[in-house]
Amino acid sequence: MKHLIILWIFLLIAFSMFSQTVITGKVIQEKDEPLPGANIYLQGTYDGISSNPKGEFKFKTNKTGSFILLANFIGYEQFSQKVDLKGDTIRLNIQLKEKFNQLNAVTINVGTFEAGDKKQAVTISPLDMMTTAGANGDVYGALQSLPGTTINGESGRLFVKGGDSEESQTYIDGSLVSVPYNSTAPNLSARGRFNPFMFKGTLFSTGGYSAEYGQALSSVLLLNTNDMPEEDQLDFSIMSIGLDASGTKKWKTGAVTGTVTYNNLGPYMSIAKQNYNWEKAPESLSGEISFRQKTSKTGLLKFYSNLDNRNSKLSQYDLVFGGKPINYELINKNQYMNASWNDQLSEKWGMNAAASYTYNTDNVSYDLAKVKKHIEGAYLKNTASVQFTDKVMLKFGGEVISKSYTQQVQLTNESHENSFANHNFSGYTEAQIYASSKFVTRIGGRVEYSDYLNILNASPRLSAAYKINSKSQFSAAYGWFYQNPVDNYLLYTNQLKPERADHYTFSFQSFANSRTIRVELYYKDYKDLVKLNGTEFYLPSSYDNSGSGYAKGLDFFWRDKKTIKNGDYWISYSYLDTKRDYRNFPEEATPTFASKHNFSMVYKHWLGGIRSMVSVNFRYSSPRVYNDPNSTVFNGEKMMPYRSLDLSWSFLYRQNIILYGAVTNVAGFKNEYGRSYSITPDDSGYYQSAAIQPSSNRFFVLGCFITLTRKGNANQLDKIE
Repeated sequence: MKHLIILWIFLLIAFSMFSQTVITGKVIQEKDEPLPGANIYLQGTYDGISSNPKGEFKFKTNKTGSFILLANFIGYEQFSQKVDLKGDTIRLNIQLKEKFNQLNAVTINVGTFEAGDKKQAVTISPLDMMTTAGANGDVYGALQSLPGTTINGESGRLFVKGGDSEESQTYIDGSLVSVPYNSTAPNLSARGRFNPFMFKGTLFSTGGYSAEYGQALSSVLLLNTNDMPEEDQLDFSIMSIGLDASGTKKWKTGAVTGTVTYNNLGPYMSIAKQNYNWEKAPESLSGEISFRQKTSKTGLLKFYSNLDNRNSKLSQYDLVFGGKPINYELINKNQYMNASWNDQLSEKWGMNAAASYTYNTDNVSYDLAKVKKHIEGAYLKNTASVQFTDKVMLKFGGEVISKSYTQQVQLTNESHENSFANHNFSGYTEAQIYASSKFVTRIGGRVEYSDYLNILNASPRLSAAYKINSKSQFSAAYGWFYQNPVDNYLLYTNQLKPERADHYTFSFQSFANSRTIRVELYYKDYKDLVKLNGTEFYLPSSYDNSGSGYAKGLDFFWRDKKTIKNGDYWISYSYLDTKRDYRNFPEEATPTFASKHNFSMVYKHWLGGIRSMVSVNFRYSSPRVYNDPNSTVFNGEKMMPYRSLDLSWSFLYRQNIILYGAVTNVAGFKNEYGRSYSITPDDSGYYQSAAIQPSSNRFFVLGCFITLTRKGNANQLDKIE
């Protein structure tokens, strides 16, 4: 009996071994590369194994019948296949597809520089925007160290990829800013109106931007204000050019911040040599208030208001008036306010509403002439977004832009007044579709109607991006962009069409080991540009849309935070080829604001032993053209190249006290921006001229920044420069 039992057990074991099924194969990803460590097993059992370094696997099972074989690997979709276990060998080649995750998926970044976004491959940060030497506390000044921009020292405004400064628009929390720059005397650099301390992030799009934004031929600058503060705070700034005081009061669901700023360049100009004679140095007083209130777990309401008053008086030798000194007096009053509300209404639906109002007046006295310019603008926008699936999102909305512009000119024996009012109504929609985590497209369109011009336009927009690997990607964009003619033309006629630019942009970007490289090629085709034919600028018949032009170029950006310990530098270079036949041009020519080569190198170093940050910025622009009426070649003369070496030093005296100093053009390079000419020739038939110079060859500022909080560990290190 004992022998029979042993024989029976032996037969069962032999039968079991004979009935075992062998499952073997290899696990690979979409590019046929092996996936080591993948788990392969039979559903509902403990039979399985992990793949080896070559992605291969092999295991045996005593199970029989139909089972589901599963294969899992983190970041990839689960593989499943029905298998019939019959005691034989099953060979499988398992290919796992990468699981889609928007956080790790490719993003469209063509033509875009971001600051303050949480993505890994951000090219610049809010700290960079404020601690770049030469920026002088101006957001627009900081952006001029990025590729795609051209420095115009006599303007200070943004000139992007062959576009005039009028072709760039600024938005704060989604609301349009009708007058983003300070008013200045002719040929003197302007600055942005808004305190850079108030912004948490910036998105600077130099082309191919979303269908959500219109009325900009070249670029849009999106500024996002700070969200909820962490605690109550008082900030004081004492500078060589003025004073600033700010206070923040926080409660459980909201906060309010008030700021008062007074600037007077008189003391500074009394010790720093100026190239012009200031009868009254620039002086300004401004106040602003911002309010934050949570409306739900995901909802936030923001309100911001700014009042600004500025005045100055400058004596210039003006060739138009025979070369005698002329007093140019400017009094500017500006009010801007905006409100925005964002909320995630449900798991799929989101809403954003924004509104703004601008009231700006310039009173100018120039010799015996008096000019008053008044702009009043209102803006309203509402955008909704719906997430149909993880891979498909739709955004749509509408906006209204209302603008009135009045110009009053009073001369000795006559006076003139011209004005216009325009309402732009726009609707837009855009779908973002992920084919996979490596490829995304954004397809959209925009419709705009102007009641003053009585014309309707449609703008298609298309962009896409492909992720080569986890660090690198290609992006491309195409679109039509419309913008109404400049105000000075609309004052005299409404028989024009909006101007148009078609964008073609292709870019490559890679981010690895704290190093970023970005290369971008672009082409812009300008159509329907306004031409001024004849000298009678006040006649509607003098204007038409027969102008055209192009801009093409290459932008390069390299940033390295790794190579030098405690050091960080970036290099930007732009090549630009552009020509236009527009405005009063007699023929196609390069415009005066365009420079063929633009270079900037920024280096920052943290000196831990003395708790200081040093910043150096060298900027170069190749000579721009200008027109000499004594020459037969239009725009045939060239200015001097622009060069500037800028330095700044930030010293953390205490945790809450920062001492700061900065100097622009420390090497004393001579910069000129062409020449101005008399409007009539002298007795010999020659047009007299004079060089257009900056206000001063150098500019320096000293400051002390003090922060008071209950904890005592907060400071303004991210708000200096």
